[in-house]
Amino acid sequence: MQKLSPIDRVHIKKFVKELERYRGRHTELVTVYVPAGYDLNKVIQQLQSEAGTATNIKSSQTRNAVLDALERMIQHLKLIGKTPKNGVMAFSGNISDKEGVSDVRVWSFEPPTPLNQRLYRCDKIFVLDWLKDLMLEHETFGLVVLDRRDATLALLKGKSIVPLVTTHSQVPGKFKAGGQSSQRFSRLREEAYNEHFKKVADYMKDQFLPIITEIKGIIVGGPSVTVNDFLNTDHITGDVRKKIIATKDLSYTGDFGLQELLEKSADVLAAEEVAEEKQIVQKFLHLLATKPGAAAYGIAEVEQAVTMGAADIVLLSESLDDDTIERFEELAAKFGTQVRVISVETREGAQLRDIGKIAAILRYELVQG
Repeated sequence: MQKLSPIDRVHIKKFVKELERYRGRHTELVTVYVPAGYDLNKVIQQLQSEAGTATNIKSSQTRNAVLDALERMIQHLKLIGKTPKNGVMAFSGNISDKEGVSDVRVWSFEPPTPLNQRLYRCDKIFVLDWLKDLMLEHETFGLVVLDRRDATLALLKGKSIVPLVTTHSQVPGKFKAGGQSSQRFSRLREEAYNEHFKKVADYMKDQFLPIITEIKGIIVGGPSVTVNDFLNTDHITGDVRKKIIATKDLSYTGDFGLQELLEKSADVLAAEEVAEEKQIVQKFLHLLATKPGAAAYGIAEVEQAVTMGAADIVLLSESLDDDTIERFEELAAKFGTQVRVISVETREGAQLRDIGKIAAILRYELVQG
């Protein structure tokens, strides 16, 4: 998923917040995801078929609610006519909170980034997971899994693993061909190992170096002896090596290895997120102490700095109420200001909470009045 603009994030958050309010009495709220490039007419045909099946629902109240939701959805998709560039998400259902009262509504939303998931579901709630994930700030990590025969490189974006390249070594099997001396065979195997490691390092350079500023860190996994041997070679280019933040002992390579690496790296990823939070609050506190004109805190002062276009990053404590967080996110989006919501689990997060819960790092110093 590509990075969202602040305006897109605010719009999605509002949309999700509205739809999260609604609950069906039974499984009668309809969610449809149409991926980018998919034929909308096929989805309409599927919904028409589902409407035929829904006539068999025993409860008349649930049956009517589902049929009404499907009919409104079908009519709405027909009006759209053609799948939008990035796909479309549609939601339909009876949102009345009064027994026996029908208030069927329908919403559709074209995401700002291509939708790659197809979905049809009737449930008591609307399915909003994809949009919630889209709202998250997705840090990018490089992943490498290897043993002495295989290697796979990938990117981790949020919760999504994006495979990049897979390579296989030319290492001979454990049993030497007839007529080869043990010494010569061992030398051939070591040369093949070295070539394999060199190829993996070259792929890391090709895949990671062009986006090295976007990559927060690289995690390398595999049998611990192999990983250590690989890292002890001089094949890995310096800028890539600097980004390696952890290694993990794995039992698998390939897709299974990537999943295992992700599972075993939860501690590293969480620590990186906490470290970034601590760093940004420490920066604010340092400015406040050394250049007070380059920092602001408190609702009124930060709001003024944002509306002047002077705020670079606004720090909001997670202990703030949702309405205040949302108001500052909307305001910041208008002025191209970054917003970071800071947990209270660290000492720095607790300090932010204790000085008013809202702070800002400014683009330039303001004259203290």
